[in-house]
Amino acid sequence: MDERISFVTHQGQKIMVVDLHDCPAKEISAVLDEVQHAVARHARNSLLTLGDVTNAHIDREVAMRIKEVLVLDRPYVKRSAWIGSGTQPKVFLDNFKTFSQRHIAYFDTREEAMDWLVKEDSASPSK
Repeated sequence: MDERISFVTHQGQKIMVVDLHDCPAKEISAVLDEVQHAVARHARNSLLTLGDVTNAHIDREVAMRIKEVLVLDRPYVKRSAWIGSGTQPKVFLDNFKTFSQRHIAYFDTREEAMDWLVKEDSASPSK
Protein backbone atom coordinates (compact mmCIF):
# COMPACT_ATOMS: atom_id res chain seq x y z
CA MET A 1 0.00 0.00 0.00
CA ASP A 2 2.90 2.36 0.73
CA GLU A 3 3.78 2.52 -2.95
CA ARG A 4 0.21 3.61 -3.81
CA ILE A 5 -0.07 6.44 -1.26
CA SER A 6 2.74 8.93 -0.82
CA PHE A 7 3.45 12.56 -0.10
CA VAL A 8 5.52 14.82 -2.33
CA THR A 9 6.57 18.42 -1.92
CA HIS A 10 5.94 20.72 -4.86
CA GLN A 11 6.86 24.40 -4.69
CA GLY A 12 7.12 24.09 -0.92
CA GLN A 13 3.68 22.54 -0.41
CA LYS A 14 2.86 18.96 0.55
CA ILE A 15 0.64 16.96 -1.81
CA MET A 16 -0.85 13.55 -1.08
CA VAL A 17 -0.47 11.33 -4.17
CA VAL A 18 -2.80 8.38 -4.63
CA ASP A 19 -1.38 6.27 -7.44
CA LEU A 20 -3.99 3.91 -8.87
CA HIS A 21 -2.17 3.63 -12.21
CA ASP A 22 -2.87 0.15 -13.69
CA CYS A 23 -4.37 -0.90 -10.35
CA PRO A 24 -6.75 -3.91 -10.28
CA ALA A 25 -10.21 -3.35 -8.80
CA LYS A 26 -9.58 -5.46 -5.67
CA GLU A 27 -6.43 -3.51 -4.85
CA ILE A 28 -8.19 -0.17 -5.40
CA SER A 29 -10.66 -1.01 -2.63
CA ALA A 30 -7.80 -1.66 -0.19
CA VAL A 31 -6.03 1.54 -1.24
CA LEU A 32 -9.23 3.53 -0.71
CA ASP A 33 -9.48 2.25 2.87
CA GLU A 34 -5.95 3.50 3.51
CA VAL A 35 -6.68 6.82 1.80
CA GLN A 36 -9.69 7.39 4.02
CA HIS A 37 -7.62 6.82 7.17
CA ALA A 38 -4.69 8.93 5.96
CA VAL A 39 -6.88 11.87 4.94
CA ALA A 40 -8.78 11.90 8.24
CA ARG A 41 -5.52 12.54 10.12
CA HIS A 42 -5.24 16.01 8.57
CA ALA A 43 -6.78 19.31 9.56
CA ARG A 44 -10.00 20.34 7.86
CA ASN A 45 -9.62 22.03 4.47
CA SER A 46 -5.86 21.54 4.49
CA LEU A 47 -5.00 18.68 2.17
CA LEU A 48 -3.97 18.87 -1.47
CA THR A 49 -4.54 15.56 -3.27
CA LEU A 50 -3.42 14.19 -6.61
CA GLY A 51 -4.96 10.98 -7.93
CA ASP A 52 -3.59 9.03 -10.86
CA VAL A 53 -6.36 6.87 -12.33
CA THR A 54 -4.55 6.03 -15.55
CA ASN A 55 -5.79 2.61 -16.68
CA ALA A 56 -7.14 1.85 -13.20
CA HIS A 57 -9.67 -0.98 -13.31
CA ILE A 58 -12.75 0.77 -11.94
CA ASP A 59 -15.85 -1.39 -11.91
CA ARG A 60 -19.25 -0.49 -10.44
CA GLU A 61 -18.34 -1.68 -6.95
CA VAL A 62 -15.10 0.31 -6.92
CA ALA A 63 -16.90 3.35 -8.35
CA MET A 64 -19.35 3.22 -5.42
CA ARG A 65 -16.47 3.02 -2.95
CA ILE A 66 -14.68 5.94 -4.62
CA LYS A 67 -17.84 8.05 -4.26
CA GLU A 68 -18.09 7.15 -0.56
CA VAL A 69 -14.47 8.05 0.12
CA LEU A 70 -14.78 11.32 -1.81
CA VAL A 71 -17.74 12.31 0.39
CA LEU A 72 -16.05 11.29 3.64
CA ASP A 73 -12.80 13.05 2.70
CA ARG A 74 -14.47 16.26 1.54
CA PRO A 75 -14.03 18.18 4.85
CA TYR A 76 -10.25 17.62 4.84
CA VAL A 77 -9.41 18.26 1.18
CA LYS A 78 -8.63 21.79 0.08
CA ARG A 79 -8.08 20.93 -3.61
CA SER A 80 -8.08 17.74 -5.63
CA ALA A 81 -6.67 16.98 -9.07
CA TRP A 82 -6.64 13.77 -11.09
CA ILE A 83 -4.57 12.62 -14.01
CA GLY A 84 -5.41 9.76 -16.35
CA SER A 85 -9.09 10.59 -16.46
CA GLY A 86 -9.13 10.04 -20.22
CA THR A 87 -8.73 6.32 -19.56
CA GLN A 88 -11.93 6.18 -17.49
CA PRO A 89 -15.60 6.27 -18.53
CA LYS A 90 -16.86 9.85 -18.46
CA VAL A 91 -20.05 8.71 -16.75
CA PHE A 92 -18.01 7.53 -13.74
CA LEU A 93 -16.08 10.80 -13.54
CA ASP A 94 -19.22 12.91 -13.79
CA ASN A 95 -20.91 10.74 -11.19
CA PHE A 96 -17.95 11.13 -8.77
CA LYS A 97 -18.22 14.91 -8.92
CA THR A 98 -22.01 15.01 -8.66
CA PHE A 99 -22.31 12.51 -5.83
CA SER A 100 -19.45 13.91 -3.74
CA GLN A 101 -20.28 17.56 -4.44
CA ARG A 102 -16.55 18.15 -4.83
CA HIS A 103 -14.62 19.89 -7.54
CA ILE A 104 -12.07 17.55 -9.05
CA ALA A 105 -9.80 19.09 -11.67
CA TYR A 106 -8.55 16.81 -14.46
CA PHE A 107 -5.15 17.22 -16.08
CA ASP A 108 -3.04 15.45 -18.69
CA THR A 109 0.21 15.48 -16.72
CA ARG A 110 1.30 15.22 -13.11
CA GLU A 111 3.26 18.47 -13.41
CA GLU A 112 0.19 20.42 -14.61
CA ALA A 113 -1.89 18.96 -11.80
CA MET A 114 0.68 19.76 -9.11
CA ASP A 115 1.16 23.32 -10.41
CA TRP A 116 -2.60 23.86 -10.21
CA LEU A 117 -2.88 22.33 -6.75
CA VAL A 118 -0.30 24.65 -5.18
CA LYS A 119 -1.61 27.85 -6.76
CA GLU A 120 -3.28 30.14 -4.26
CA ASP A 121 -5.87 31.09 -6.87
CA SER A 122 -6.81 27.64 -8.21
CA ALA A 123 -9.51 28.50 -10.67
CA SER A 124 -10.96 25.59 -12.61
CA PRO A 125 -8.76 24.46 -15.47
CA SER A 126 -10.13 25.01 -18.95
CA LYS A 127 -10.23 21.26 -19.68
